[in-house]
Amino acid sequence: MIGRLIQTPPTPTNTMAVPDLDDIRRPALQLLSELTDLTKVGDVFDKLAPRFQLTKQDLTEMLPSGTQRRWHNRVNWACYDLYRCGALDRPLKGQYVINEEGIKILSEGPEVLTRSYLRQRSEAFDEFLTPSQKKKVGTTVVRPVIISDETPEEQIDGAISTLDDTLRSELLDTMASMDPYKFEQLVVDLLFAMGYGGSREEAATVTKKSNDEGIDGIINEDRLGLDVIYIQAKRYQATIGRKEIQSFVGALAGKQANKGVFITTSDFKKTATEYAKTVTQKVILINGPRLADLMIEHDIGVSTQRTISIKRIDTDYFEGI
Repeated sequence: MIGRLIQTPPTPTNTMAVPDLDDIRRPALQLLSELTDLTKVGDVFDKLAPRFQLTKQDLTEMLPSGTQRRWHNRVNWACYDLYRCGALDRPLKGQYVINEEGIKILSEGPEVLTRSYLRQRSEAFDEFLTPSQKKKVGTTVVRPVIISDETPEEQIDGAISTLDDTLRSELLDTMASMDPYKFEQLVVDLLFAMGYGGSREEAATVTKKSNDEGIDGIINEDRLGLDVIYIQAKRYQATIGRKEIQSFVGALAGKQANKGVFITTSDFKKTATEYAKTVTQKVILINGPRLADLMIEHDIGVSTQRTISIKRIDTDYFEGI
């Protein structure tokens, strides 16, 4: 039987959020050294959380993709890294037990077990983090170094976020040079894609009159047209203030309307947002970044360039054969 390590690492001080991957490895290894028996990773989630004084909010925080809890994701990868570097054995999927190498790492290793340290200690872990394709330059094998404090899922989410940021900026630049009436039509198209209205022909109209009384578009809230939403859409560079919102609210009152959406490619001043909350009509303000996000979400003005399918093992399949 593997003996327990007597020395206990200092209690982590991070009580504000889910700890980084680097900060989880040693405490996870320490926990498994205390348990000694084969332990399910789900038990590691539960038993390790109090050592970081995580709140309920911390424990339920999701990855941006919404597919997994961030705490579970990071603990999973911390244990998997330790398994790949030879510090843990995994006789069954999702179940770990510490081995002699793990005990040595606890006694010999640094307080923070980074991937850089594990690469130096374990050739197998170094190979695991190294792409299979190697480029030879003369007699030297050059291998790109892949070291990150984030889990693979977090790296993917980060890359998607970067791409979305770029796309969001491009959308705002494109809308800034659009014909005003075409921009108003874009807004109506977006609201229709979001589920407002019935058929495309009957759902919305765009007011193309100079005396539109402050209303740029009208869209049915439901298929039967029991209620309508009035739209103000402005390609402004300047920040929208209270004056513009007051004018829009006045236009709604003139139409005896209760609901309106004010959309701009710029942003709203605090006075505008505060005023919109005080009026009797329901007025929703959508600024440029939010507008671009909605366009990306509902495929307005954008198209899918590439789809990547991320797969994982199907345990039901293997249990059934």
